[in-house]
Order: sequence, then structure tokens, then C-alpha cells
Amino acid sequence: MNRKLFKILITLIIIITIAGAATLYFLLKEDKAEGDLPIEKAVQFSYTTEEIKTDLKDNSYVLIQFQFFTDSKKATEELIQREFQVKNEFIKQSIHLTEGDFQSNLEEIETSMKDAMNLEMENGEILDVLIVNKVIQ
Repeated sequence: MNRKLFKILITLIIIITIAGAATLYFLLKEDKAEGDLPIEKAVQFSYTTEEIKTDLKDNSYVLIQFQFFTDSKKATEELIQREFQVKNEFIKQSIHLTEGDFQSNLEEIETSMKDAMNLEMENGEILDVLIVNKVIQ
């Protein structure tokens, strides 16, 4: 076989192997957010809970809904499966809360929900929690 033809064939094989490996990497790579989420990723990696109704320390009631923002699709899927734990965690926290807390401490409630649920997560992380609906009676 011609030496020049042999070098060309080896070069082509190496190029095809590298291109195939790069393609395989990008196809199998998990879609994961890094840093601040652009709005498209924030929506894609978010989950809004059902409304949760519970009583508070001062005998009032709250109807609340959270939106969780995660760092990956797998984390969002896991959070959907853990919604019963989200409800349970909020009910546990609400026994110490009053109507006044929902007027002035929303950020603390969001942060405590985020921290509590991150302790439960196995596939990814909750980046942010927002209260998207609340009614106090």
C-alpha cells in the first residue's frame, strides 16, 4: 500500500473518531444550568406546586403555592416526585408562623423551604423558591 494513502486513511480515522466522540458527548450530556439561569432555562427547570392549605400558630389559615427552580431536568423530575415532602415540610414550618410572618417574612419562608428541600434532594439542587400565590384568612 502506498505510504501517502496510508497516512491519509489513518488521519481520516482519527478525525472521524474525534468527531464521533464529541457528538456522543453532547448527545449524552445532562442539560444542567450553570450560574444564573436564563429565563428559558428557569422555566424549563421549574416546578409549581399545588396549593397547600394549612392553619397557622395564631389560628388563621394560609393557602399558598410555591415555584421551585432547580439546576437540571433530573432535579425537577425528582422534585415533582417529592411534592408530598414539600407539603409536609411547609406544614411543619407553619406551626411556628403567624399571619404577620406572611406580611413581612416571605423571603425567610422561601429560604427555609429551599434549605429544607435541598437536604432531601439526591439528583441536583434547588436554586431558588418563590411564593407565587398566597391567601391568608
